[in-house]
Amino acid sequence: MKKLLTILLTISALSVFAQDGPTALKIGDKAPDFTAKDHAGNIVSLKELTKKGKVVVMFYRGAWCPYCNKYMSQIEEALPNFSAKNATVVAITPEPEESISKAVEKTKATFSIIYDKDRAIMKQWKVAYEMSPELQTKYKGYGLDLQKQQGDWMLPVPATYVIGKNGKIEFVHFDENYQKRAEIKDVLMKL
Repeated sequence: MKKLLTILLTISALSVFAQDGPTALKIGDKAPDFTAKDHAGNIVSLKELTKKGKVVVMFYRGAWCPYCNKYMSQIEEALPNFSAKNATVVAITPEPEESISKAVEKTKATFSIIYDKDRAIMKQWKVAYEMSPELQTKYKGYGLDLQKQQGDWMLPVPATYVIGKNGKIEFVHFDENYQKRAEIKDVLMKL
């Protein structure tokens, strides 16, 4: 199943954005503030976090995505390096809490993970897109029905941002090809 899902995801990478796709926020833009509860029940506020240091904001699609799990595991492994640079990591996902628990179990993530229930954060950060009907049908054929799992077919481009203490974006990795993620070393260099 996992191998089949990976093949499906690879084949469909280019067709995901046949519609008008999302656009990335740019370096120098003011990062949209958010306040939300993370998977551990803590209130997470971007404004408050930036008072302490830089913040890495990462969007991921879900625990069902092997690329997301791999990237979250890499971030977790590098977390001491982020902490040494006085940076906080926050992940944002459209997955409900029970699925976030699966992601934590798979990746051993100890950083804050926020369920973007109404997709407001994803939309403000311009990473949200809705899967095409053709792609929805393909995913359903492989046993992945995001409508049932998370309430809709909206996902984020798996983007990574570094936010400075002034609230401005200092680093952006935004690639509509979900297989391509920011290199951890590149993110650390911006901290």
